[in-house]
Amino acid sequence: MSLVVYLHPLASFCMKVLIALYENDTPFEPRIVDLGDAGSRKHFLEVWPIGRFPVLFDTLREKTVPESTIIIEYLAQHHPGRTPLLPDDADAALEARLWDRFCDHYVDVPMQKIVTDKLRPAGCSDAHGVAQARALLQTAYGVLDARMATRTWIAGDRFGLADCAAAPALFYADKVQPLGAAHAHLTAYFERLLQRPSFARVLQEAQPYFAQFPG
Repeated sequence: MSLVVYLHPLASFCMKVLIALYENDTPFEPRIVDLGDAGSRKHFLEVWPIGRFPVLFDTLREKTVPESTIIIEYLAQHHPGRTPLLPDDADAALEARLWDRFCDHYVDVPMQKIVTDKLRPAGCSDAHGVAQARALLQTAYGVLDARMATRTWIAGDRFGLADCAAAPALFYADKVQPLGAAHAHLTAYFERLLQRPSFARVLQEAQPYFAQFPG
């Protein structure tokens, strides 16, 4: 097996890559990283000194690939499967990348700000930063709700890269700031994502770790 993926099942960006792998039944070896364990952390930092997962290592090409979007594009280029996650058309591919980045930067990142603030020591919370994150999430919900009013998937006419990003981002964002009745189209899209077998599998694998999620 040539592909090794360093990950944690609870991490949203790792979920994003796992969805892509499961969509294509791509064989890989998962290596769960425990940053709280000195040995696991040391080994992972040797692989990728930045210390952020997921990271893919292709043993055949001796290539280390960090960052979830880059990993998915690398897989599409070097380990393609039955489900193309990026369109062949250049303009359509740009649209897919746009909405992938939108979900990462304007849903996942503010969600993580809200979550990590809960982990700060007493007296060190960032109320202003959290308020900004909630405002950004609310704006992103509105943009996505309008977009999904006439669409099944977020970019193109089939499940793809941007949907891999949207699924875990919305899953966790809904827990810290519920989508609400005002975003009916986005909620319906999220329900479709939950029914996607690849994402259902990811959530099932993460279930034993959900108690670690603050809130």
